Amino acid sequence: MQTYVLAGGCFWCLDAAYRALDGVSSVESGYVGGSVPSPSYEQVCTGATGHAEAVKVTFDEDVIPSDVILDAFFTMHDPRQLNRQGNDIGTQYRSAMFPADDAQRAEFQRAAERAADWWGGGLVTTMEPLSEWYPAEDYHQDFFAKNPGQGYCLAVAVPKVNKVRARFSEYARS
Repeated sequence: MQTYVLAGGCFWCLDAAYRALDGVSSVESGYVGGSVPSPSYEQVCTGATGHAEAVKVTFDEDVIPSDVILDAFFTMHDPRQLNRQGNDIGTQYRSAMFPADDAQRAEFQRAAERAADWWGGGLVTTMEPLSEWYPAEDYHQDFFAKNPGQGYCLAVAVPKVNKVRARFSEYARS
C-alpha cells in the first residue's frame, strides 16, 4: 500500500473522484501545510492558518499504478489556477503535493512534468514538505456520498468524478 497527500481545491471533489477508482482503499480529507495546530474547518477557510484542504489517498499499487493516481490528480483539478479552483478562492484551495520522502518527490515531479505537457505549461502546483496532517471533521469525510443532492456536489464534484472515470475507465469502480 502507498499513501499520497495531495491538495487541489476543495477536498470534497478529490475525495469523490478518488473513491471512484478501483485500488483506492481509503481517502481521508484533512488539512496540511499550515502553522496552526489542529485547525478547524472554519479556521482553514479564513486562509490565515496556511493549511490546504487536502486528501490522504491510500491505494494498492498491485491494482492501480501510482502514475494513474497522480495523473488523476492533475485531471480532477486545474493546476494552472493559483490559490483557487473555480469559485473557491484562497491559499487553502492551492494545488500542492506533499511528498513523504525523496522517492515520492521524484514521482510527483515526473507527474507534474507529464501534466505540464497536457495542460500546455503554466502549472502552479507546489511541492511542499509533508507536515502535520489533521483529519477534517467527520462531516467532511466521504461528503459526496453522504450529500449527493447538495448543489456544490452536483455542480462541481460530479463533473470532476465523471472526467476521472472517463479518462481512467479501466480503473473505474463499477
